[in-house]
Amino acid sequence: MRDFTRGVVLCALLGSVYASCPPRCECSEAAHTVKCVSKDLRSVPAGIPAYTRNLFITGNQIRRIGPESFKGLDNVTNLSLSNNRISEVESHAFSGLLRLRSLDLSNNQLAVIHPEAFTVLNQSLRELNLSRALYNHSSVMDLASSLRWSSLGNLRVLDLSHNSLIYLPSRIFSHLSGLRRLQLANNSLVALHNASLSGLELLEELDLTLNALKTFPEEGLRELDSVPRASLLLGENPFTCTCGIEPFALWLNASQARVEDADGLLCDFPASMRNTSVLAAGALTLGCHQRDAGADLALQTSYVFLGIVLGFIGLIFLFVLYLNRKGIKKRVYDLRDACREVWEGYHYRIEIDSDPRLSQVTTSADV
Repeated sequence: MRDFTRGVVLCALLGSVYASCPPRCECSEAAHTVKCVSKDLRSVPAGIPAYTRNLFITGNQIRRIGPESFKGLDNVTNLSLSNNRISEVESHAFSGLLRLRSLDLSNNQLAVIHPEAFTVLNQSLRELNLSRALYNHSSVMDLASSLRWSSLGNLRVLDLSHNSLIYLPSRIFSHLSGLRRLQLANNSLVALHNASLSGLELLEELDLTLNALKTFPEEGLRELDSVPRASLLLGENPFTCTCGIEPFALWLNASQARVEDADGLLCDFPASMRNTSVLAAGALTLGCHQRDAGADLALQTSYVFLGIVLGFIGLIFLFVLYLNRKGIKKRVYDLRDACREVWEGYHYRIEIDSDPRLSQVTTSADV
């Protein structure tokens, strides 16, 4: 009888554990883990156990995440929603996850990101993965607003790689004062400007590999210097080693300790410089300076010579006028008298035409 009672209790416990696991998901109370992987789910399943710390809902067809999606899951610390075709994340969608530290939204199609989409109470979020997550270029503006409004001061890692970003909005990271690692690899960034790295004084790693950076002008170098503690990765960019590369080449030679792949940075254009180390581009730029100085000197000399010639011509013209002053004066007077005679003749004809007696004579003649 006692064994039977134990069996009933065990079956009840197993049944309760099984019942607490959502359909088409796998639950492990011992590992505090729930996995709902590639089950064609259309929304976040209900009934996720409260013990869950690691929640993986990946490879499904979930289009939207809202405030009701994760209610009652106070213990979740790691949440993966990758590869779900998510297009919209509403404000406070993750606010109910009081202990959330890592959020993975990679490989989605985020087109609409509401201003407080990543708000988590207690600012517990430490890692945010948005690799291959943005649907198009316009969604980066939504992202910028969300990063400003979501209270992410304690965020340590942000991954924005593989998003085809062509620019970074001004001060997009200014509210991420605690960020330590920023991954911007494999985008299409052509420049750093408009204080896009402002507020990241504590940054320790910045990855800019595999972008479209051809050089770093002075503004771009100021951006890199605004994160003085960060180790930089700049490889696999199509650097153009013409005269404009000089500021970057000089900066790179002085900052090799910060640029981890400085020795591997190679020129991509022009063809004569291809695969040449950017560090060695200083020799080219010295020649540029010499050519530029010579060109400036020649241009200045040309301007001076032109000014002298024009001045000389002007003096000759004034001298000729002076020598012919009497003849010029006579011609002016003659022209004035001729104009006066023409005007008087014209005025006389007008008076004759307007004389009423003349009109009477004409009428009488007709009769």
